[in-house]
Amino acid sequence: MREAAALAARGEPHGTVVVAETQTGGMGRHGHSWHSESTGGLYLSIVLRMDLPAESLPALTMALGLAAQNAVDDLAGVLCDLRWPNDLLLNEKKIAGILVQTAEPQTLIAGIGINVNQAGFPEELRSIATSIRIETGREYSKEALLERVVAESLRYAEMLDRHGKGRILEQFRARSSYVWGKSVRVEAADREIAGITAGLDDHGFLRVRTAEGMETIMSGGVRPGD
Repeated sequence: MREAAALAARGEPHGTVVVAETQTGGMGRHGHSWHSESTGGLYLSIVLRMDLPAESLPALTMALGLAAQNAVDDLAGVLCDLRWPNDLLLNEKKIAGILVQTAEPQTLIAGIGINVNQAGFPEELRSIATSIRIETGREYSKEALLERVVAESLRYAEMLDRHGKGRILEQFRARSSYVWGKSVRVEAADREIAGITAGLDDHGFLRVRTAEGMETIMSGGVRPGD
């Protein structure tokens, strides 16, 4: 994402893409690290020249999740789930994550990491992470996946920019099992929240019904509950 931010600062246009097959400093939300096996993934950053209000940034993350879901499902022949706000799952294990950062006024950097053809994971990740497999040289190649992810990301970003977050939230509600009726634990900054998901509010924040009442989750790591 740093390289994409540098390109944006030099004036590179909307849709500029930086791609890598491995990362030495991959990161996720809240400073979490991202495991990157050598040549075992697809990692890209996209420069988005968008004048989005701050309250629409969660919807952009979800829009990019929908984009990645479309691309992976079609190219890998799988059915992925979306975990609010930024994870793509296969069989309840993470295969992709999205991170959005502000680079400069009216410019955002979308970072998307997808586990592709990874042979293995560290022991601490084996129960929560997985990878899709796409054979190189076939019609459904890693290069084809890259092209589809970029195209879908730009399409969903334009949808959000032109029509607002209503359509994005509607699609996310329909395509994520985590939005409603899911037992979850949320690792917030200062505490852990346990409860049952109860939809998204008008801004795209997750609502969780706990023993004490309704909580609105603005940020935090969401995991399956007990």
